[in-house]
Amino acid sequence: MLWRSLFASLLILWLWIAPAQAAVSPMKGKYSPPVSFSNAELRGRDFSGQRLRSPEFSNANLESANFSNADVQGAVFSASVMTQTNLHGANLSNSMADQVKFQGADLSDAVLVEAILLRSTFEDTDITGADFTDAILDGAQVKELCQRASGVNSQTGVDTRESLGCRN
Repeated sequence: MLWRSLFASLLILWLWIAPAQAAVSPMKGKYSPPVSFSNAELRGRDFSGQRLRSPEFSNANLESANFSNADVQGAVFSASVMTQTNLHGANLSNSMADQVKFQGADLSDAVLVEAILLRSTFEDTDITGADFTDAILDGAQVKELCQRASGVNSQTGVDTRESLGCRN
């Protein structure tokens, strides 16, 4: 009998507390704050296929990291090292990747719509099928990228040369 009364009391208490907690935090589980990897050593780290909204990677070492098919819209990569980084098929829309070293990186089929890429370097970078629509680039960067731009992005259907504004 004591067991039943204790169980009933706990059940009543739980039913009274649970709705109160739900009312206090209705967004619990629906919103996660941005992830920060600022100044981190992330060489060779695998982020492939992940969905990280607005992550911060400023001043990070992302050499040989794998972001293939990752969704990192709104990411901040300012002043990071991304040499030999795999960004194939990654969505970098609305990202800030200024002063980034993309040497030898794979940006093929990546979406860089409205990304800020000022003062970044793209030496030996594969940009086949990358979509740079409305991205902010220096004139010298556009000239360099247009020399090797080709392909159509499989996700957006946009021609790489057109997205860069290359002249024939």
